[in-house]
This record gives sequence, C-alpha cells and structure tokens, in this order.
Amino acid sequence: MCGLVGLLAKTPAISEQLGALMRPMLEGMTQRGPDSAGFAIFNQSPDSKAWRINVLAPAADYDWALVSSTLAAKRLGGKVGLHADGRHAIIELSGDPAPVLVCLQEEFPALDVLSTGHAMDIYKDVGLPREVAERYRLDERTGTHAIGHTRMATESEITPRHAHPFVAGPDFCIVHNGSLSNPYSVRKRVERRGIHFDSNNDTESAARFIQWRLAKGDDLGIAINHGLRELDGFYTLLMGDGKSMALVRDPFACKPAVVAETDDYVAIASEFRSLKHLPHINEASIYEPKPERVYVWKV
Repeated sequence: MCGLVGLLAKTPAISEQLGALMRPMLEGMTQRGPDSAGFAIFNQSPDSKAWRINVLAPAADYDWALVSSTLAAKRLGGKVGLHADGRHAIIELSGDPAPVLVCLQEEFPALDVLSTGHAMDIYKDVGLPREVAERYRLDERTGTHAIGHTRMATESEITPRHAHPFVAGPDFCIVHNGSLSNPYSVRKRVERRGIHFDSNNDTESAARFIQWRLAKGDDLGIAINHGLRELDGFYTLLMGDGKSMALVRDPFACKPAVVAETDDYVAIASEFRSLKHLPHINEASIYEPKPERVYVWKV
C-alpha cells in the first residue's frame, strides 16, 4: 500500500503556492506510506538548453566543494554550477551532461543520480513524509506541476534509491501504487534494447518501458497505452513530464484514486483527505478515474 499525489497548476497563483499546497497532500498519505517519500517538481522550461542533474549524497556533510572543483578542473559539461542543500544538490550545466554523469559515476560512486533533464527536480529519501517534506523544504517550491509518493514497502529495500518517484529519462518520472506481476519479463524485454536498471523495484520496470516508448517517438498518452498492454498486475500509475501530468489505472481499478478539477488546478490523490485543504475544493469537479483510461493534463 502506497500513496500518490499530484497537482497541476492552471494559474500563476497556484504555481506560486505549488509546494505549499503539495505538502499537506503528501503528508495526508502518511498512513499509506511511512517508509519513504519523494516528490518531483517541474519548475523550468522543458525547452531550455541548460541541463540539470539532481544528486543525493549519503550524508549531509558531504564534500560538495570537491565535486564542484573536480567538474570545473575537468571542464565537463560547459559552464557548470553546483547548488547544494544538505544531502541534495543540483548540478546545472550548459553542455552535454553525458561526460558529467560518467565523472560522477567514476569519481563519486557514493552519489545517487536522481534525475537528469531540463525541467524537473527530484527529492526523495527514507523517513516519514513530514520529515522528507521538511528536509527538502517542499512548502517553498514553486512550479507548473508536481507529483509525490509515500511508500509502504512490500518488495525491495527501503532506501532512497528504491523510493519514488522513479526516473527513466530526461524530465520523465513515475509513481506507483500497487504491484506488477510481470516486472521481470518487462525488464528483460527492455534490457535487450541496452537499457540499464538501477534497482530491483517493480516500478522501475514500468518506468523504463514507458520511457523506451517515449524514446521511440510516442507521446506520453500513446506510450502509456502501450504500457497498458504490456504491464500486468494491480496498479495506479501517476506520471509527469515537462509539459504534462498523466494517470492510468489497471483494468480492474483495484488501487484507489480520486481527481479534483477546477479552473485553477488539477489535483490527484489516493484518498480525498489529501485534497480537502485545496482552494475552492467544494466547487471542484471530483471523480474517480475509470479503469484502463489514460488521463493526460497539459500545462
């Protein structure tokens, strides 16, 4: 059992409050997921030429200055800046991120690379949702849309790497409530295409499959429809990319979800209690998403 939350802003006023509105949504799912929590904030233009690499260190006193000086000395990725906040850091660069990622893997193997892209920042860690939200100052974040997750582990380890959101490509992430019955067959299929996995979590199989379809040229809705034909199990999947947020439930719709839409926002949660604080919620169109229907909301 896990908890999903998502919020897409339709107005600048909601964008400015995005994190403040998301925090009680995330904390409202604590009983569904006390082991770890995470969230993705989309707060940059996906068409930007600048790259952002989100990384997580094993401790808050990590030597970020050494990382910064090493990247500068090697002259990787064009103009590089590193902005650290405790265990988390964002590396901003103007050039190709590939040599920077290789350098991080070779020189700083203790770092977990959380995401690479133009528009998205990822924060995830072990602990109660309240603790993770405080640690990474969720209520201060602004942006166009965000998705979050609280995890109650039923398989695989309880580590930041196994926490959600799962990232499989630039500016794309996924959170999942449920369990897949065929993750290893899906994994084998995409691994044969040379795609690397970072964990043994079943959610990563869904993320890698959908990202593979995106890389083949599908838009998000078409990629998810391919996923519906390949993924077996009981699940609700909530996804985000730089320009949209998407939701799908399995053919039996066993895992709960509720959507609230107004002229100002689209909000999603596993349970209504995470939506009740939202502005004008009493005027929202509230509904339960239908099984096997792909819902996509554009920014």
